[in-house]
Amino acid sequence: MTKKPSLLPRQASPPVLGNRRKLSDRRQLAVRRTYAFPDAVLQRELRALLHAFSRTVSSSLKLANGLDAFCEGANRLFSADRTSVWLHDRHAREMVLEASSDESYLAQGRRVSTEDLVAPAAMALRHERAEIAATLTHDHERFSAVVTVPLKGRRRALGTLVFESIRLDPGTEIDLLDRLDETGRQLAAAIENVQLLEGALRSHRELENTFNSIRDLVAVTDRRGRIVRANLALAERLGTTRDELVDRPMTEVVGPAIARLATGLELDADGEDGAGVTEELQDPVLNGTFSVMVSRLLGASREGLGYVLVAREITPRAQLEAERAQLQSRLSQSERLAALGQLVAGIAHELNNPLQGVLGHLELLRATRGLTPALRRDVRIVYREADRAAKIIRNLLVFAGSRKLMRRPVNVNQVVSRAITLRAPACRAAHIEIVKRLANLPRVQGDPVLLQQALFNIMTNAEQALDGTGGGRIEIVTTVEASLGMLLITIRDTGPGMPAQVLPRIFEPFYTTKEVGKGIGLGLAIAYGIIQEHGGEIIATNHPDGGALFKVALPIEKDSGP
Repeated sequence: MTKKPSLLPRQASPPVLGNRRKLSDRRQLAVRRTYAFPDAVLQRELRALLHAFSRTVSSSLKLANGLDAFCEGANRLFSADRTSVWLHDRHAREMVLEASSDESYLAQGRRVSTEDLVAPAAMALRHERAEIAATLTHDHERFSAVVTVPLKGRRRALGTLVFESIRLDPGTEIDLLDRLDETGRQLAAAIENVQLLEGALRSHRELENTFNSIRDLVAVTDRRGRIVRANLALAERLGTTRDELVDRPMTEVVGPAIARLATGLELDADGEDGAGVTEELQDPVLNGTFSVMVSRLLGASREGLGYVLVAREITPRAQLEAERAQLQSRLSQSERLAALGQLVAGIAHELNNPLQGVLGHLELLRATRGLTPALRRDVRIVYREADRAAKIIRNLLVFAGSRKLMRRPVNVNQVVSRAITLRAPACRAAHIEIVKRLANLPRVQGDPVLLQQALFNIMTNAEQALDGTGGGRIEIVTTVEASLGMLLITIRDTGPGMPAQVLPRIFEPFYTTKEVGKGIGLGLAIAYGIIQEHGGEIIATNHPDGGALFKVALPIEKDSGP
């Protein structure tokens, strides 16, 4: 039966009974003080531990550094055997052991599936509050248990805090779980803040890397036309750094045409979002031809904040178009040369027949004994000039391709030696030294007579380059480029070299820099045509150490030996 409260005035208790009540009250107060003091200390140390965790991860931006220290501190405060933090990997759908007070346990790199129905870390992920997952030992005074604390973020589950073999006093379970819930909420908030910051920094780095990976030149300006952001390609093009470009007017870093385009849009004009203008412009500052697109930079309310400039270099494309036009010109030139060759061949044949008759009669006249010395001298001059005309006609016939290519296996070293032998007397007379270094070469398929003619013409050109220098040296080297399937003949002289304006036209027919009467500009053109007919290539350059350098490459005969 429930005792009803008395309505009468409260009377004083007897002295003995009053003393007993006072003693009981003092004992209860002492017990409350005994429990209250450790609780205040625990709260203070928990706050200090969480503050230290937040300070550590804020300075290092690495969760692992702060979580390890947190696990060690929490393990000591709650008298557990092991304290661990497991984080949720959403993509792998696993719980990953991120930190622990037990280093050997952490070193195992543990992972458990979020669908695991036994692992405390996985089970607690689905709980809302801290729970005693399992009781390990129990007696009347204390018991040990596994306690799990879910770490919940504002939008998703972050992970689990697991205490193993935590010591509990009977009757304190609810207070402890409440305290761990609060600890879990503060730890989860700190973890989520760091993860959000890490995500923001990662996104910023990815955006920065993407921005700098764009090979087009990109600049963003404010309303005044001053640069607020530039990518690495633009900085490298200007030979500066991105930081040095910031706050500079666009008009200082690009040419006037692009600058006018970059600031010509009306920022407050109505129009489609992102609409802009595109033009192809040449820029003397950026040194190239560019397709430039300028658009407005819009804010959240579609107000104009500045401009975005993207310049794509089209100089290579322009060069390609120029090369294509040049190739077409060369093709048409080849057609003209072919027609010219036919015309030259016809004229040469017509001139060659009467000229041979003239030379024959001059030979007979020279053999006549009744000529006076003066007349004999005149006949000799006429014969020499007629013979020179005959040589010109023969060169014209070679240029016109009247000789049919007679292919057979050719020892190139022998061809080189014959050409040197033919030019040796003239070189000795001019005090020109000929140096040859011949490698062990495979054979090529070709016409030895025409190849000799080509080398002879190149050597003659080298001699003429040394004419008037009082001597010099001609070096002839043969090598094998096995990887290219070619053999190489290089002919270098120690003369003055070729002017830059001459090099592009050196193989053109009838182009010559020699004095009148010393050549008609067909020698190198004939050499070029002969090498081309053999499927080879001939290149003329200036040697770095001085003089002209001709490189002749000929394809090696398949399965040929030295």
